[in-house]
Amino acid sequence: MSDTGDGERQRIREQKKRELRERLENGSVSDTSDVGGQASSPDEPIDIEGSDHFDEVINDHDVVLVDCYADWCGPCQILEPTIETLAAETDAAVATVDVDRHQRLAQQLGARGVPTLVLYADGEPVERMVGAQDCATLERLVEQYA
Repeated sequence: MSDTGDGERQRIREQKKRELRERLENGSVSDTSDVGGQASSPDEPIDIEGSDHFDEVINDHDVVLVDCYADWCGPCQILEPTIETLAAETDAAVATVDVDRHQRLAQQLGARGVPTLVLYADGEPVERMVGAQDCATLERLVEQYA
């Protein structure tokens, strides 16, 4: 990882800390909205519970990285720490879809293999990748749309 990537990651961490501190000081801890009306990105992946929940997440966040995975998938298990890191360190919301539990949704997302990653910006799919990806590649992808 380059120093530039580390500096950008640190900047995002500091920004999230400031936002949380402001919400705590203003007494609005339960409020998850940013000034622009979009929900702030959570620091952990969002487990999608169905099509309606998926639509809600996509509509509530400007940029969403969706990870279609399966528990039995080796590359998915390797990718899991990267997905958690992206949720914690980028401005994007990160959502996970278990393709075994949500087969119809996975089909709608075009997940023919796992892991499949779909990046949404302003409610529209803008990028799709199949296979495990490294953190730097996914960070750059997210930053293009954030």
